[in-house]
Amino acid sequence: MNSSNFLKNLKADLPASIVVFFVALPLCLGIALASGAPLFSGLIAGIVGGIIVGALSGSQIGVSGPAAGLAAIVLTAIGALGGYQNFLLAVVLGGVIQVLFGFLKAGIIGYYFPSSVIKGMLTGIGIIIILKQIPHFFGYDSNPEGDFSFSQVNGENTFSEIFNAINFISPGASLIAVIGLIILLLWKTVLSKKGKFFTLIQGPLVAVVAGIVYFIFTEGNSFWGISKDHLVSVPVPENMSSFLGQFMLPNFGAITNPQIWVTAFTIALVASLETLLCVEATDKLDPEKRVTPTNRELLAQGAGNIISGMIGGLPVTQVIVRSSANIQSGGKTKLAAIVHGFLLLISILLIPTLLNKIPLSVLASILLLVGYNLAKPKLFFTMYKLGWKQFAPFAVTVIGIVFTDLLIGIALGLAVGVVVILIKSFQNSHFLHIEDVSNGKHKIKMTLAEEVTFFNKGAILKELDGLPRDTYLELDVRSTRYLDHDIIEILEDFSEKARNRNIDIKVISEYQTVENPESFIQFFRLRKKTA
Repeated sequence: MNSSNFLKNLKADLPASIVVFFVALPLCLGIALASGAPLFSGLIAGIVGGIIVGALSGSQIGVSGPAAGLAAIVLTAIGALGGYQNFLLAVVLGGVIQVLFGFLKAGIIGYYFPSSVIKGMLTGIGIIIILKQIPHFFGYDSNPEGDFSFSQVNGENTFSEIFNAINFISPGASLIAVIGLIILLLWKTVLSKKGKFFTLIQGPLVAVVAGIVYFIFTEGNSFWGISKDHLVSVPVPENMSSFLGQFMLPNFGAITNPQIWVTAFTIALVASLETLLCVEATDKLDPEKRVTPTNRELLAQGAGNIISGMIGGLPVTQVIVRSSANIQSGGKTKLAAIVHGFLLLISILLIPTLLNKIPLSVLASILLLVGYNLAKPKLFFTMYKLGWKQFAPFAVTVIGIVFTDLLIGIALGLAVGVVVILIKSFQNSHFLHIEDVSNGKHKIKMTLAEEVTFFNKGAILKELDGLPRDTYLELDVRSTRYLDHDIIEILEDFSEKARNRNIDIKVISEYQTVENPESFIQFFRLRKKTA
């Protein structure tokens, strides 16, 4: 990256990294608490996910850290393996297995999840963030941040926790949460358009500073004050020696224990799946439509888990909450993820006491907006208009995530998606035929099969991304009777990339032939309505 691009991206990435830092801080601590692990282990995972995985990953906007979806596995494993240091060995071995997955090119699995399920995942996570943050918004923090399952670690569920919060509303926490939300909304809708200062300084930073000031000025007030159990709780080391003492090494003496290997494989499998799903989701959210190399991502995540386990951290994955916060805040490159990792490291080393003055309710207001942007009501109407083949997997995924957890919800949505495809295609086979024709200019003819579904997504995406510059692509869809929504999205995204690579596109159908990008996009949008 040349210096001009670096500075240009830094103006966007630095403010985004600050927002991601404030989102990540309570989640790192909360996931560690929900996992039954030392609080510092969550911060280690956040730092490693930001700095190490961020540097190695091919994703420009994805952010990695401890994952809520692994909390239940971690909680069970620590007890079953006889201690946290034994568990750390499983994390290291899980990272090694993930590296092996990367070399075996298992990343292609991510392409076999239909678009409706991925959108359902994003929407479901958005809804669950909103529901989980409502109690924190009003100062009721009995359940730790980062516990996103319907059945919570404190014995309640998502909805009973909200009803309980009504009886434990903290006036001070609620007031500063409302003030923080007003600041965020004003910053986003009004002030960000008034000048460069309001673009460089992000609303979440102002909201957090307001929360700290409010806590200091109301400390000791029995009504408007905020008690310490409603604040961020970062471990405060007495000196550098005690800080370094929070790091732990794995117990390599337990490597012959078969339960260690079972746990390691479980971590590798679940962490890889969550990462690949997040990669697919963040690529869809990316305004620049960049494609993350999934095998490289598995290698990066594996390296991250090896390092995190070696120094006492929880397992890491790419995580959608922090990634979507990065995108919504205007992050452009992986620099935002890396800087957020350094901010976590520097802040817990130098200013842990100041961090412990941040009200959780202010951070809840930030997460509420992140959740809303993931689950905008308009998306439900959009998916409904696409027809039942798209809406059914989408709705089932959303409901499954809200009432169970992330992986179960996705599995239910995927099962419905497969059934829908089987009903539509009657188990017909699909093929992708490529014909290279040389006639003066390099010309490639691609003929799509009669039935093209999301099962063909990986192959088609690979072929399109592999086209050389200055190519004339002839896309023959005359025999195609069913073109899946996922494939249409790939073709639409490719039409935008084609301009940058000087690729001319000609679409031949039984109804019409189009030869310019605008008509190309319009053609496939029309196919969406009739598919």
